[in-house]
Amino acid sequence: MAKKKTSLARRINILRASVMGANDGIISVAGIVIGVAAATSNSYAILIAGLSGALAGTISMAMGEYVSVSTQKDSQRMALIEEKERLDEDYQSEYDFVKQKYLDQGIAPALATQATNELMAKDALGTVVLERHGFNPHEFTSPYAAAIASMISFPLGSILPMVAVMITPAATRIWATVVAVLIALCITGYVAAVLGDAERGKSVVRNVVAGLLTMAVTFVIGQLFAR
Repeated sequence: MAKKKTSLARRINILRASVMGANDGIISVAGIVIGVAAATSNSYAILIAGLSGALAGTISMAMGEYVSVSTQKDSQRMALIEEKERLDEDYQSEYDFVKQKYLDQGIAPALATQATNELMAKDALGTVVLERHGFNPHEFTSPYAAAIASMISFPLGSILPMVAVMITPAATRIWATVVAVLIALCITGYVAAVLGDAERGKSVVRNVVAGLLTMAVTFVIGQLFAR
């Protein structure tokens, strides 16, 4: 059962990286193609700008995810080392800390003592790390997996705004792209909220507002350079 839970936690983290990568691909490339489309009607220029943004974003997103997860993993490893030293030097203090955490949660003293005894006997290091630092030491996320997930999902997300802006007539391409992007952002915002166990409505609104602001700013800039 523990292995199944660990596997599920890792899969959720990879899914999170994938959703956020796709989301960034949608917003970033939508901003680029709308900005260029506002400046020129040249389809070739719009396509090249979108492809360049997708390539740069893919590399940046993958490297950023790798560095972020690696840094988090390094911090967690340091916490493990520190807690192991504490257990070796003063086991009773760590035991008391865990028990007090359960008491603070309103658990009856007798039950808190029983739970602490059982958990500390089974996995003292894992129990202390979870209660003191809030992470399970058996559930590390691979920075390579997170980077690969982002590397795949970012260009997939960027395809939508590029297709929308290229297949629609010049007169309506900007509005058609905005509509397509907003629908996609509603979906990714909702999925991200589900994975993060956050409020769905707020997540969707936040995502849509971020996309609108990005597209509005690049549109205005494109208009300033329109010829």
